[in-house]
Amino acid sequence: MKREEINIRDPFVLVHEEKYYLYGTRGYECWGKCTGLDVYVGTDLEEFDGPFVCFTPPEDFWADRDFWAPEVHEYDGSFYMFVSFKKDGVCRGTQILRADSPMGPFVLHSDGPVTPRDWECLDGTLYIETADDNKPYIIFCHEWVQVKDGEVCALELSRDLKKPVGEPKLLFHASEAPWIRSIRDGAYVTDGTFVYRNEEGRITMLWSSFGDEGYTLALAHSDSNTVDGPWRQDPELLFSKDGGHGMLFRSIEGKLMVALHSPNVNLEEKPVFFEVKCSI
Repeated sequence: MKREEINIRDPFVLVHEEKYYLYGTRGYECWGKCTGLDVYVGTDLEEFDGPFVCFTPPEDFWADRDFWAPEVHEYDGSFYMFVSFKKDGVCRGTQILRADSPMGPFVLHSDGPVTPRDWECLDGTLYIETADDNKPYIIFCHEWVQVKDGEVCALELSRDLKKPVGEPKLLFHASEAPWIRSIRDGAYVTDGTFVYRNEEGRITMLWSSFGDEGYTLALAHSDSNTVDGPWRQDPELLFSKDGGHGMLFRSIEGKLMVALHSPNVNLEEKPVFFEVKCSI
């Protein structure tokens, strides 16, 4: 398939053994009942094979809708998928799946969501605090639908990624961004967290919300270069018009690339990739 034929939201690229593995939220199942998740495979960023089903929920699975934002990380010899799930009457949460291959099949790893069970949470991402004994964290969004002013939080995980350790820490509120606009009635969205550490050890977080031109891709910087922050909002957006939920990866050729979906319109979303030329 050509890239522009792929209808997914929240694209995530894993580069492994000279191949690109592309994951995302199925466009046609995004806002309703869900049956699984897919991976696309390619050696460039324009032509992909697939989709290949990489996760099918077991019959007794607790969630049945909104299988959102799957992202896959290679960690400790295996591949771990962080994905958000929902069921009517049950809080949305990010659960961790595991596989021996980036193709899957991914199976349940954590016992339900690792995000707080009574919080509406989404878009959990793995972050390893290399400056502090390689502790794994999930960084996630506490949804605006529950707290109105969306939050980004961090929660330490056990080394085997099976359960949370301690309590979540608030990193920042959506309203701290100078460019942000309310989605409705004074509510502010946090979406799509992803943390990147550059060659100098500086930490930057990508996250999304809404600005003057619609869905956006924003940057926040940790002044301490640790997960504890404080986190400072960049006044300039990385992508400002009708696209977001981004992540960074190195291309096979070594270029720093950003992946995001655009436009932010159901059944029209496509993965798009840009080389990042600015300093991050």
